[in-house]
Amino acid sequence: GITGLLHSLKSWGRSEERQAAQFGRILETLASPIPETVGFPTIPACDNLVNSPGTMLRFRLPTESPEAWSLIGAGLFSGLWNVVVILLAVNVGIDIAGGRADVWLLGLLAPFTIVGLASIVLFFRQLLFFTAIGPTHVEISGHPLRPGNQYQVLLSQAGSVSFRRLELFLELEEQATFRQGTDVRTERQVVWQSLIRRWNNVEPLSGTPFEAEVQLELPSKAMHSFSSTHNTVSWRLVLRGVPEHWPALVRVFPVVVFPAEIISIDGKKAIVQTRT
Repeated sequence: GITGLLHSLKSWGRSEERQAAQFGRILETLASPIPETVGFPTIPACDNLVNSPGTMLRFRLPTESPEAWSLIGAGLFSGLWNVVVILLAVNVGIDIAGGRADVWLLGLLAPFTIVGLASIVLFFRQLLFFTAIGPTHVEISGHPLRPGNQYQVLLSQAGSVSFRRLELFLELEEQATFRQGTDVRTERQVVWQSLIRRWNNVEPLSGTPFEAEVQLELPSKAMHSFSSTHNTVSWRLVLRGVPEHWPALVRVFPVVVFPAEIISIDGKKAIVQTRT
């Protein structure tokens, strides 16, 4: 049936050993317990960050792509604006067919048409950029993260665009929401940043994404993730790239950092880091 056909297409070109290894990793991911945020009410839940198993490492992190939102925004604007232009053109056509012409309506149609055509060009340019860059995937060997621990990170960048530079960062961002007069303002600031790896002159191979595996070590004194009504402390992996003949690329992969593990020693609590 259709399910069997899809399974056959998905496994095309893969050896039985690789398929068995990937299936084993998926079962291990589903069976392994995920730390809960019980006892940590101000740490954001990471359920949505650990529900996608990776192909090589344990988890695949979700992507936050500004380019995707730009594409959606350009498409919505172009669609709505050109609907208005079409309705305006229909009214002008009806007036002309009836032997009367509204000069003001004709004058309004011209700039509206120019903006509509420009919005179509912008949308297709964004679509071409989004398609040429291709998807970015990041997999990680463990999640949530703990201070002082080491993790394997696999970066996969598809697409047909050459990059002058690709950089993978670990960043700590603080967000504060406050009232200024009668307005409620939200400000974000990256307060700490560490370069994990830089790649120069990345050339795509036909049908093969660029892949690189790196090691991530979280600082032993790293602040854990935090979320409240007015303040947020969030960790993230950020890929920044400079493509040839295209605007800069930014892809964000949020992660959650738990406090260092707490064990009891003779009835007293002590904070320790367990390396993985």
